[in-house]
Amino acid sequence: MQEFEHSPQPDHKQSVRTVILPSGKTIEVVCFDDLALPGEDLHVCPECSSELVYPIAWEEADHASWEVTLRCPNCEWCVTGIFEEETIQRFDDMLDRGTEALVCDLRRLSRANMEEAVVRFSAALTAGHVLPEDF
Repeated sequence: MQEFEHSPQPDHKQSVRTVILPSGKTIEVVCFDDLALPGEDLHVCPECSSELVYPIAWEEADHASWEVTLRCPNCEWCVTGIFEEETIQRFDDMLDRGTEALVCDLRRLSRANMEEAVVRFSAALTAGHVLPEDF
């Protein structure tokens, strides 16, 4: 009979945080501080590869790292971890670029909607459907 050497599980540095939910229920969240996400691209979900991961909460863990809770809106993956300042800065830059893209899209949509409303209003004026007593 062949014997296999069993390697012990690594000792991961962990911390426990108590969270009180809005319902009043208390839960304990175990954070493994030394486990990093693959590639350290915090905006990419390791479960479904979506690039829409965003922070639910973050706070300074110490002078050079942050504790961040991340969530993927596509697959509902969620994790809390400790990340170095450099990784957080890259993530923050990515969030800023995403915000800029959303604002640009919002402006384009608002303009398109306004143009459509003006065309409809102009057509209603021309057809005599808008009268002075409507104001």
